[in-house]
Amino acid sequence: MSEEKVLVRAHPEGEQESAAEQVSEGGGSVDTFAGKIQVKWVPEAAVSSLGQMPYFIEFLKTSGLFDKWVEECPLEYRSPNAPRKRDVLGTVLLSVLSGHWRYAHISAIRGDGVNPDLLGMEKVASEDSVRRALIGMKEEKSEGWMKRHLKASYWPLLEEPWILDMDSTVKPLYGHQQDAVVGYNPAKPGRPSHVYHSYFIANLRMVLEVEVQAGNQTASWYAQPDLWELVDGLEEKRRPAFLRGDCAWGTERAMVGAEERKIPYVFKLKQSAKVKKLIGQLFGADRWVGAGQGWEGVDADLKLEGWSRTRRVVALRRPKRQAKAEVEDGTTITGKAAKQLVLDLPEAAHMGALYEYAVLVTSMRDEVWTIAQHYRDRGDSENNFDELKNQWGWAGFTTHDRKRCQIMARIVALNLQLVDDLHAAGNPGQACRGGDVAPAGVARHRPADAAQQSNHGGNHEPAFQSRSDRGRSDEGEHVSQVDQDSCGAVDPTRTVASDPECRVSGFPSRQGPWKHWPLG
Repeated sequence: MSEEKVLVRAHPEGEQESAAEQVSEGGGSVDTFAGKIQVKWVPEAAVSSLGQMPYFIEFLKTSGLFDKWVEECPLEYRSPNAPRKRDVLGTVLLSVLSGHWRYAHISAIRGDGVNPDLLGMEKVASEDSVRRALIGMKEEKSEGWMKRHLKASYWPLLEEPWILDMDSTVKPLYGHQQDAVVGYNPAKPGRPSHVYHSYFIANLRMVLEVEVQAGNQTASWYAQPDLWELVDGLEEKRRPAFLRGDCAWGTERAMVGAEERKIPYVFKLKQSAKVKKLIGQLFGADRWVGAGQGWEGVDADLKLEGWSRTRRVVALRRPKRQAKAEVEDGTTITGKAAKQLVLDLPEAAHMGALYEYAVLVTSMRDEVWTIAQHYRDRGDSENNFDELKNQWGWAGFTTHDRKRCQIMARIVALNLQLVDDLHAAGNPGQACRGGDVAPAGVARHRPADAAQQSNHGGNHEPAFQSRSDRGRSDEGEHVSQVDQDSCGAVDPTRTVASDPECRVSGFPSRQGPWKHWPLG
């Protein structure tokens, strides 16, 4: 397209084109902090320098979220030469949305002459200005500031029944950072780390809160004060339908805390001696029923040492894959599954088959299949960490002090959820996430095999497969009527929704890269 044609189209003579005609050409006006701009697709252009940032900035301005976030920030400057709060926080926002994971990467957006203006910024702050700004915030004030805005991003969703997933992930460190302690670190044993205790709305992948602690504090005992403070701050009608966690949460303290608040739970139990003994007693029983995905299940009552009462447990088993059980003539068990078997139980090899098993503890009275399905769906929380660490910066933005790591962890979570809020306002049916907002030309950090890069805490055992990994294989499977009242992934026909994690997009369909210019 020649310059002459661009000028003619930017300043047309005669009657103005109608809104319908502009939309049909793939463009429209966008209201930003710099005023209204005109966005049009340019199909012949190779790349776009804007991505979909103008639409996101319009959302921030219309909702007032960015202005309020900047206004309530506890950052204070006394020097007349100090940068504006808006410039510092706008720089952080653009850096996170660009997929950066180090403060040094901020330099990559200092040459951007478009997006900072659209955010109402005067200039892009330097990486040192951002570091000094974060360390200058008082910890108590910054914590309240970020918690308020995180809460505002998910508060309306709590009016519907929802499930609270608790999990933790390990962030390896390579220096002398505060609270960099050697702890549970399956990917890099012996490496100092931080642990991120996180709480999510299941399926929606919304972060309710994240707490950064020392690397040797992966146990749920350290996370529970923050969890119960979060739950106690919710009205009765907004509390979760039930809690869900891995074996790190299958402890007396966690279960008593849920029972005191009358919140149901589903936790996994560690393979203690009494749990193994229970499996040995149940393997020969004839009460096993189908539990979905090749699993069989049976419920029982169990009281472990240290428990205050007897609780319901659900034992699950399925044949080991690519393995053979040891037979009477002493034939050696082969296959990868044989290496995973640590039980000294004759019942582990039953009817010529070698089994793997798991035991869940729950206060819910639903059928075995439903309990098993609930825990399988918990596997989707692993995708949260994959996305937040490998694409959104939770694995980076490291400083010597833990306070700035904590602030940045919450800022990253807030930015992801603001993008999701914008997506949710658009057309349903598209599984779209925040990566589409990142400005082109600033490559998003994403390892070649991102799914293998996550490094989680909490003694994860991949015994189950989440619904998000199964595609549409479970359409038509039924859930009990009681469970439908507390599960948002069930439709009125009593079938499991084929894609409960589906996110929607509020962006117009792309017809090519775009150009923009001010209106009027």
